[in-house]
Amino acid sequence: QVQLVESGGGLVQAGGSLRLSCAASSRTYSTYAMGWFRQVPGKEREFVAGISWSGGSTHVTDSVKGRFTISRDNSRNTLYLQMNSLKPEDTAVYYCAADVSTRGLPDPYGMDYWGKGTLVTVSS
Repeated sequence: QVQLVESGGGLVQAGGSLRLSCAASSRTYSTYAMGWFRQVPGKEREFVAGISWSGGSTHVTDSVKGRFTISRDNSRNTLYLQMNSLKPEDTAVYYCAADVSTRGLPDPYGMDYWGKGTLVTVSS
């Protein structure tokens, strides 16, 4: 069982930055892939970024490329999402998730565990 708790959301002006964190309660955190997703009410959840078990491989969706960076600190069992140059369209609830079946990049359709989310609001 993996428990994930996100933090770091809040209200920020357009052009600003936020760093989201996701703390994992798992002894095997360093052995599987992780990802960030976001969801706007009334819309489907969207994949944002993924990272391999070691952090050596990462992938971000095109809409946030060059602005968002995913990273992880396996010594702290923590996943991060650095968000820069935020836009109003980035407003959403952000979720972290674990794909315990792979050490490579996560399968966005095969995530096994989810956090409860943290709200990011970007004002114009």
